[in-house]
Amino acid sequence: MSTTATFDKADPATGEVIAQYKNFSRDEVFTCVDSAHLASLRWAEFGFTARKRTLLKWASYITKNHNEIAHLVASECGKPIGDAALEVSISIDNLSWAAKHAEQIMRKQDRPSGLLMFNMKAQVQRSPLGVVGVIGPWNYPIFTPMGSIAYALAAGNTVVFKPSEYTPGVGKWLADSFAQIAPFENILTTVTGLPDTGKALTESAVNKISFTGSTRTAKKVAASCAERMIPVVLECGGKDPVIVDTDADLKLAAEYALWSAMANAGQSCIGAERVYVVESVADQFIEIITNMAKKIQVGKDYGPATMPSQLNVIQSHLDDAKARGAKFLVGGADSVKGAFVEPVIMVDVPEDSTAMTQETFGPTLAINKVLNTDEAIRLSNA
Repeated sequence: MSTTATFDKADPATGEVIAQYKNFSRDEVFTCVDSAHLASLRWAEFGFTARKRTLLKWASYITKNHNEIAHLVASECGKPIGDAALEVSISIDNLSWAAKHAEQIMRKQDRPSGLLMFNMKAQVQRSPLGVVGVIGPWNYPIFTPMGSIAYALAAGNTVVFKPSEYTPGVGKWLADSFAQIAPFENILTTVTGLPDTGKALTESAVNKISFTGSTRTAKKVAASCAERMIPVVLECGGKDPVIVDTDADLKLAAEYALWSAMANAGQSCIGAERVYVVESVADQFIEIITNMAKKIQVGKDYGPATMPSQLNVIQSHLDDAKARGAKFLVGGADSVKGAFVEPVIMVDVPEDSTAMTQETFGPTLAINKVLNTDEAIRLSNA
């Protein structure tokens, strides 16, 4: 059954509605997956050479329209245009690599058959699964899902893509752009919508799911896939540590750690959130990174929080750190200002505070001193 239901997409900086997108129903998602199944048979038979030619045409199309998609990424995420352009460029690299190397990676391989079966031959053959469902994130709305879409397509699968409801336009653009060069329909389909649309995709007749998002949602996706016994790839959050030893280039370590923590407003699942620095060099490192952090310009070097509800998480972590005695060298518990969060550098943060144990996903960095790297490793893995 077709519906005319829509949902609003707001500007993350102002909250103003900038577009409306179709909210695909469960039945519509199932229909898209069924159509993708029919297309998958033909796409698999297309062969590596023809798929390579198609995907490289797509890469060329994205390259020619680089400016258009970069501005769409920037507007939906709120990130600087330079960051968005870099994300698009890396996505094109992923797509091109997948197209050129799929045949080599998936070639048949002879294997030893073992002593018990010495008179037989063993061979590994890799075949496409059929339809791969991809559920993408909002923080890197073209780069991250392209890592799944490109490789699934290159391997001979068709794809049904559900982008985040915070970046639906990017997802729609990807499918629309592919349609410009596609040899036939339903090879790549985008289904925009709210969380129920993603849930429907996990419950549809897809043969595999690739998900990027929060650990909480990943557990639901995994449970849904387990019901039908289909494989699932889950890329979740983290609480990523940096370890600075006595022989480190402190300026370089500070520069890299700060970039990792602050880039994209800290909205990276592999972005640094904790630093453990050996005591003998800690004061020098802290002075260097603090001076660097003070030069960051909010709204220029990074944008607003793309998902408004994350501001509450960031605020709660800062409040908890403050209540537990953490010292703020840059910013403070009052650094959340509207849709933007000013840079925060904290030291002496208790290891059991939420700022150290839960993913903050904001432009904050906690720095604690350690006696040696053994302690740093232990705390990193805690």
